[in-house]
Amino acid sequence: MAVTYEIRYAGHPEDFKGYDTKRIRKEFLVENIFEEGNIKLVYSYIDRYIVGGAKPIEGERLFLETIDPLKADYFLERRELGIINVGGKGKVTVDDQVYELDYKDALYIGRGAKEVYFEGAEAFFYINSANAHKTYPTKKVSMGEANMIELGSLKTSNDRKINQLLISGVVETCQLQMGMTELKEGSVWNTMPAHTHSRRMEAYFYFDVPEDQAICHFMGEPRETRHIWLKNHEAVISPSWSIHSAAGTSNYIFIWGMAGENLDYSDMDIHPIPSLK
Repeated sequence: MAVTYEIRYAGHPEDFKGYDTKRIRKEFLVENIFEEGNIKLVYSYIDRYIVGGAKPIEGERLFLETIDPLKADYFLERRELGIINVGGKGKVTVDDQVYELDYKDALYIGRGAKEVYFEGAEAFFYINSANAHKTYPTKKVSMGEANMIELGSLKTSNDRKINQLLISGVVETCQLQMGMTELKEGSVWNTMPAHTHSRRMEAYFYFDVPEDQAICHFMGEPRETRHIWLKNHEAVISPSWSIHSAAGTSNYIFIWGMAGENLDYSDMDIHPIPSLK
């Protein structure tokens, strides 16, 4: 049982233009998120956001220990946490309160919770965390409680359902927002037209991607984009100056997480498709 982490540094958009595929993957791609019997975390200096996963094994539970970059006595001393289970049934214990999470269930944990444990050999707990200045109540949110929005169409290959799970109006948070977008069969494009939001960053985690299929994720400034290929259970961190959009070789599901200046979900700068380069 262990918590492992790595640190990612923020980059300038002018520097990004010179990155090759290997460098882009090194700086922004998060691979091998679920390691058996381990909690894996990536601490990014982009809004000091944390992306990671917990994969318990049979008969054991994983404790969310603090990590050195936080300089904190416990992980959530100055942070809030969002969890979405993308596997089978599992349990998350927060200071002796047990929350059972099934497939696609979400859990928000407010600042100040001292002990967080993960259990369930069939569960895959995807984790996002952001700094928090205030304590809000811990709350479980099921898909039935999410704010659901339908966008796009099969004609434009982006017929999708957006499930706003940990978001203002559903859960009170400081700055963390998380949700899940499901593309319908025959649709492959997400977040198109593309957008940026200079007031916050975003991270995408792709799942339910068939083993023989892949996701082509686009990032970078709207007029000088780059792409990387992702597989199932991989995530990508997007700076505020970068678009975050993708097309898959089949339909798929992805979890979006955000943190930054505000909680206004619609605060974004749209970049029309003909303007992209």
